[in-house]
Amino acid sequence: MTDLITLGTRILQSVGVPEDDARLVSDSLVTADIWGHPSHGMLRLPWYVDRIRSGVMNPVTEPLTVTDGGATAVIDGRDGIGQVITRHACLDAVARAHQHGVAAVAVRNSNHFGTAAYWTRIMADNGCIGILTTNGSPAMAPTGGRQKSIGANPWSIAAPRTSGHVVLDIANTSVARGKIYAARERGEPIPEGWAVDAEGVPTTDPQAAIDGVLAPMSGHKGYAISFMMDVLSGVLTGSSYATGVVGPYVPDQRSGCGHLVIALRVGAFLEPTEFGRRLDDLIDVTKRAPLARDAAEIFYPGEIENRRDGLTLAPKTLDDLRALADECGVDLG
Repeated sequence: MTDLITLGTRILQSVGVPEDDARLVSDSLVTADIWGHPSHGMLRLPWYVDRIRSGVMNPVTEPLTVTDGGATAVIDGRDGIGQVITRHACLDAVARAHQHGVAAVAVRNSNHFGTAAYWTRIMADNGCIGILTTNGSPAMAPTGGRQKSIGANPWSIAAPRTSGHVVLDIANTSVARGKIYAARERGEPIPEGWAVDAEGVPTTDPQAAIDGVLAPMSGHKGYAISFMMDVLSGVLTGSSYATGVVGPYVPDQRSGCGHLVIALRVGAFLEPTEFGRRLDDLIDVTKRAPLARDAAEIFYPGEIENRRDGLTLAPKTLDDLRALADECGVDLG
């Protein structure tokens, strides 16, 4: 894992990213792979490098606070690297929450930040319930429509716990689009029901799904939640929204994505030890439910990721990283 993080760091440094920022980005991607989410892992590194090379994403990230309202703030990411911007915003929100009890930090003009849980866990590490929303490029059609105009617009909530934070991280499509890219990397079909092709025909071909439209989760409910996440992440923040947002796999167009970070300091609502006791009790009650047929265990949100400690990259991802390292003049050692 350390070698893979170092490789990513050196590749990003070769295109002008400062070392600390490069290591943060690499760690976020490798962590996603360890958690079992290659959709948000190292397969994305070549996309980031292409965007930096084209000039649409700045290698040196210099976020600017344009509004400071005490418990609230607005940050302009100025087309910097999404991970660096989001870390800055989350730590800013935590600092404001420690002063005011609650804080909301809006981010405009950012870029893709990897997996949302990586950032809400940072807020949980600092004694806050962390909430993070973001928007993305069009992935699904609105209910009643047949052309994609709504992003998957994922969101995450993390609650602090002494051992193993409770974490939700979901997209509002039937599946995160990155999982389709990951299936393409592995040369595998996707399950039925994930997407339709450009003609509206259900497909199990990852490329046809990428070119087509993803299904919303839970029908109209997924569409409606995603729409509201765009209200929070795009409209409210002053960033782009709907068809104005560009995905990280497009090498030569500004992203325009926005985020909203909310931090709730647990101690402002309930004594932290009591909160922890009650959260543990909720987990115990949930896990004591009778098991469904063929189920071995009930997991609380984030528990599976908490248990993982190894990773396996798809052969194509490894080949792409080797080719990228060679292009960047980075010695694999």
